[in-house]
Amino acid sequence: MQVLQVQLEIRPDPAEVGRARKWARSRLDGLGIAADGPVAETLVLLVSELVTNAVVHTGRPAVLRLSLPGAHAPAAPSPTVRVEVTDACSRAPVPRCVGGDATGGRGLALVDCLADRWGWSREGGGKSIWCEVDGGARREGSAAVAYGGGPTAYEDFAFEAV
Repeated sequence: MQVLQVQLEIRPDPAEVGRARKWARSRLDGLGIAADGPVAETLVLLVSELVTNAVVHTGRPAVLRLSLPGAHAPAAPSPTVRVEVTDACSRAPVPRCVGGDATGGRGLALVDCLADRWGWSREGGGKSIWCEVDGGARREGSAAVAYGGGPTAYEDFAFEAV
């Protein structure tokens, strides 16, 4: 299958998170992934979390990449969309324990619950954090787990991408 990769340069400014969400939604909609559908909503939330982590925790520019099934590719039963954010900070994501009243610190826990797969790797002098969402059936209850409605593999841990 042909894969189309698009990217957006992100400035180290919290306002970039909203711009990244809008950009991702338009790219997804342009390739036939309904902007108001559950897959697009999940992908936009994942973009928001990964871009927020890059902007807030590194204070450096980043690059957002979406890898999408190509417009002329044969339809797959569940095309996979990959979200990747690369930044110039080489520190690995580290687990953090956050209390129930904390206003932050849950970004990568959300990514873990909502994405079908995620990970990170070193890239040059920095790192790349990625996640993938299969366009077909989603894991049952994953959103409920992300918002505190069930157990996760990380129990009281959240992750900080630094």
